[in-house]
Amino acid sequence: MLEIVVKAFLSAVLEVGGSASTIGAFAEPSSARTHNSVTPEPGTRLNSWSFALRKEFAMTAKKKWSADVTEHSDALDLEEHVFESDDAKKIAASLKRSAEHSDRRKAEPFQSAMSMLNFYINRAGRNLPEERKRVLEKAKDELRVAFGREKQD
Repeated sequence: MLEIVVKAFLSAVLEVGGSASTIGAFAEPSSARTHNSVTPEPGTRLNSWSFALRKEFAMTAKKKWSADVTEHSDALDLEEHVFESDDAKKIAASLKRSAEHSDRRKAEPFQSAMSMLNFYINRAGRNLPEERKRVLEKAKDELRVAFGREKQD
């Protein structure tokens, strides 16, 4: 635990443009408290290293939350590497199979399959390359066709 705290502390020092010589500034209490802001302004001297801890644990919690949803979701039991295919029809067919055979889903098969596809796209966010996004967006249309729904423009 102490190792995580030290890493978070040092990471925060370097992030705000500090160096090993500025570590002492973090330990000194300051009269101006800035704990209510989420991110310090560049060049701002932090009054404690609690900011680094909050940021480190917040990032860890976010990562754990999305990984937990992916691994333990009641929505569907997905085939391995389903979203890595370059064929939108294969992705849609796999999602349809998973949705129809899952006894853990809470919604209709179409909604569960589409939700899982949207979750994957949204979770990737800006890190999703444009080509992958095109394939996955096309998989949405293929999923609609597979379930007899109209394509959206």
